[in-house]
Amino acid sequence: MTPLPPHLMRWQLAGVGAQHLEYVEAPMPSPTGHEVLVRVDAVSLNYRDQLVIDNQYGMGAALPFTPGSDMAGQVVATGPDVHRWKSGQAVISTFTAGWLDGQAPADAMPLGVPGPGVLATHVLVHEDWLVAAPTTLDAAAASTLPCAGLTAWMALVENGGLRAGQTVLVHGTGGVALFGVQVARLHGAQVYVTSGSPEKTSAVLALGATQVLPRSGPWPAELLTLTGGRGVDHVLETAGGATLDQSLQALAQGGHVAYIGVMEGVGFSGSGFDLISKRARVQGVSVGHRRALQDLVRAVDAGGLQPVIAARYPAAALHEALAHLARGPLGKVVVTFSQ
Repeated sequence: MTPLPPHLMRWQLAGVGAQHLEYVEAPMPSPTGHEVLVRVDAVSLNYRDQLVIDNQYGMGAALPFTPGSDMAGQVVATGPDVHRWKSGQAVISTFTAGWLDGQAPADAMPLGVPGPGVLATHVLVHEDWLVAAPTTLDAAAASTLPCAGLTAWMALVENGGLRAGQTVLVHGTGGVALFGVQVARLHGAQVYVTSGSPEKTSAVLALGATQVLPRSGPWPAELLTLTGGRGVDHVLETAGGATLDQSLQALAQGGHVAYIGVMEGVGFSGSGFDLISKRARVQGVSVGHRRALQDLVRAVDAGGLQPVIAARYPAAALHEALAHLARGPLGKVVVTFSQ
């Protein structure tokens, strides 16, 4: 086995704002107990990372800290009490550390604040915070699963009970939305997408969407027409706000709305009449647990799902990667380390 270097490199936030991000050297830790040392190959960026860097969550995290939550890499050392992993195994992180299945325990926490961040050449984590990486994806693609991929899977499959022949409405073309299209198609569902970006229509259709509807148009009425008056079985609600009301208008009897985003504000509104008369289920989704991520990984390998990656940046170009993220890319922005 190749000896570990005496130091690692990590991105560290010394103040509020990306201008305070520094790529610094730190001593290489040694795992103890149930700890696992992972060589990071790739980190997928989320909009949450930018909000954390800008302190938009108001968490008041102690400075300095390392941001980032979604990592793919390889185990390079394990503590004496580790039984799940061996050196050389390819792994991905779980977004919510400590949430293994069922309801999230009180001490579960997202990585990248308040949990440890992963934008580093090596990270030290508990063995329970890792999942075996897909065998069919490279590290960059695998790193997109812990947050965006799992959120879509949790919303549609774990919570929604998605099955073949159903219809799904996906709002937008962000990371979770694109995974929603792919997961729905993987299960044999028909997918409709609303978008305010006409230039992205062809790419969304190429992923398997049946039709892309302009968000500025009367899409609830159009969906009712397209579904023969029945409405859609599932909604991946990434916008929130007043869009929820329109989503309920387009929903089928007994339909499921997975509420995952607040792009149009943290408040929301909807018709109580539609909610009652359609026996709608509206459920909040906050990523998901380890067991569901393991299910997603198996589905990715079995179904050949390929995450959409907008760009890959080397570790030293994190500022450029964050700027690309802010421009609203089609697909995930990934930072690569070892590869």
